[in-house]
Amino acid sequence: MKSTRFAGIDDARSRVGQEIGVSDWLLIDQQRVNAFASVTGDEQWIHVDVERAKRESPFGGPIAHGYLTVSLLAKFAGECIAVEGIKLAVNYGLNRVRFAAPVKVGSRVRARFVLAELEEIPGGAQIVWKATIEIEGGEKPACVAEMVTRWYF
Repeated sequence: MKSTRFAGIDDARSRVGQEIGVSDWLLIDQQRVNAFASVTGDEQWIHVDVERAKRESPFGGPIAHGYLTVSLLAKFAGECIAVEGIKLAVNYGLNRVRFAAPVKVGSRVRARFVLAELEEIPGGAQIVWKATIEIEGGEKPACVAEMVTRWYF
């Protein structure tokens, strides 16, 4: 894993446009997919019915929910990005999200973060990250998103 520790807003500002971190690989197993389905109530067969997904899915088996995939950005960002002197970091939202390729159960994924924009706000900074979730061995990313966070000092 490649990660970055920022000394503050000025340090972050000096890195706009740069890749900041790459997370560790994470296995997407059926247990994780089933747990997500249970918590969200999204129990569509393409995610949770292994035998049916093997028979009927165009992907040859079950796939992770797109929202499961994008929700992993919080975990991956925590692995890749640290800020000294911060009181609070909050997820401010997503500007754009695309799911370019399905994540088959049994695949491993990781995320790359590029610091795309930084804007000072009262008490801190708003940061836009270009986040790409890659599938190990995949030609296309699973997800590309603009993730917006706010840091308060």
